[in-house]
Amino acid sequence: MKKIILSVLAFALIAVSCEDFIDKEQRGKQTLENYFQTATECENYVNELTHRLLMSNDWYTLLAPRLTNESATDDAWMGNTGQDSGAFRPCAQYIVTPENMGSMNSIYTAHYYTIQSANIGLEKMALSPLSDSQKNQYIGESLFVRAYCYYELVNNFGAVPLYTTSLGTGDLKLERSPVTAVYAQIEADLKESAAKLESIPVNRNGRVNKWAAYALLARVSLFQGKWAEAKQYSNKVITEGPYALEADFLKIWDVNNHNGVESILEAQSSSVQDKNLGSMLPTFSGARGEDKKNFPSNDAKDVIDGWGWCMPTSDLENAYVSENDVIRRRSTITKWGEAAYGDEVLNPTHKFSLNDNKSGRICRKYYIPIATRRALDKKDGKLPLNVPLIRLAEMYLTRAEAAYQLGDAGGALADINVIRARVKLDPKVGLAGPNLLRQIYKERRLELAFEGLRLFDIRREKDPSTGKSVIESLMGPNGTFVKYNLSSTDPYETTNLKEAQDKGINFNPAKNLLWPIPQLEIDLSGGLITQNTGY
Repeated sequence: MKKIILSVLAFALIAVSCEDFIDKEQRGKQTLENYFQTATECENYVNELTHRLLMSNDWYTLLAPRLTNESATDDAWMGNTGQDSGAFRPCAQYIVTPENMGSMNSIYTAHYYTIQSANIGLEKMALSPLSDSQKNQYIGESLFVRAYCYYELVNNFGAVPLYTTSLGTGDLKLERSPVTAVYAQIEADLKESAAKLESIPVNRNGRVNKWAAYALLARVSLFQGKWAEAKQYSNKVITEGPYALEADFLKIWDVNNHNGVESILEAQSSSVQDKNLGSMLPTFSGARGEDKKNFPSNDAKDVIDGWGWCMPTSDLENAYVSENDVIRRRSTITKWGEAAYGDEVLNPTHKFSLNDNKSGRICRKYYIPIATRRALDKKDGKLPLNVPLIRLAEMYLTRAEAAYQLGDAGGALADINVIRARVKLDPKVGLAGPNLLRQIYKERRLELAFEGLRLFDIRREKDPSTGKSVIESLMGPNGTFVKYNLSSTDPYETTNLKEAQDKGINFNPAKNLLWPIPQLEIDLSGGLITQNTGY
């Protein structure tokens, strides 16, 4: 058992103190028993836990499955029609099986590795000779990491094995715990995290703070239909936290505005070219097939040849158009030949390979401006774009939905109008009942597109007309999104049929409200872990 745990510990330390740790290990001095003795050791360990959770510069372990989830919604196509789509296709086209899950295998494995590491750290740091303040900081951050891992696991897979102590080889065969138990542990971890981080300074870019814990509590409360708690925690972040809405929506994902006033938690990045500190997201989802001849400079330095995965749908674009929402549309979507919003002078007609792009659109939130590109020597996975994971606007929308469910239509309307005012849209007036709820859902879609929430939202949101999950009215043979695509005349989507136009037609509500548990995990458990219904 010691050898196994030490290997996990060693891995956790590689990214922050690789050379020093290896030297110590070679001398036989570094063991699990004598680590966690200093603030530096504990901080390095927690840094690596956080890095593994956010992983903005890793293209496969977490980034691919998170983008795959986007591609399983009405917001995004797989997008890249020039390369093998095996990592995306099973979930994006709802043909997923326990034996063929594409990229979704990796998020299951990665999060349990991080959970095990968090459990080790929590146990050892509790016994370390640090001050109470130092212990509170590192334990509080570790609890948040564990909670976030379980939050993604339970929303992707439903009931999952739950454990909060470090395990050895004799302890690994765990059954699935009920969804309610997993959520209860998430809530307990986040509440303890917030309490331990209460007196820790908030202005520590990239580090978890108490407001991140309260904000995630608001989100998981909303997801469970705990309306009073969702309103309580979102209101606390809004009224007591040190955050404000960005005056300019485009600045939220601006390479020159990392950790802005609206951001509660961001995956950090850096343009330091000789370190592995950049974000992979702009490469993974950048426009595929850019050419210097399409830029005014005719200079290869202006080109980033992205991979072209996870491209916006015309259906999403139409949702913006229906609200005359120019600012959020252009901040979220750039259509082929249009100027890149905010970069009109240096990129007045952003063009890329339509032969390799299903929709003729790219996600503007993931875009690297030309001036930044020119300053970079390396552009493959070393790009300076932070990735917001939780921001204040979500808290307004959470409070709005909770207020609606608690009978406060006026409060709900006021909150969505705050969000609309930021992007210069007229306030909604007179909305009530199901129409107000639909508008709240729509504002979440328009505001938070490509920020990791759409699939979880349409699975949990209830269509006020049917009482069923919203995704059931969108996907499947009779889904409105499927029918839209089959009758669409969009000049880009319908002329590139290398990705099937009947996106979502294979959705089956009897099973596809969750992804399957990887078959390998069931096999390794000797059958103790059971499969989700329908798979």
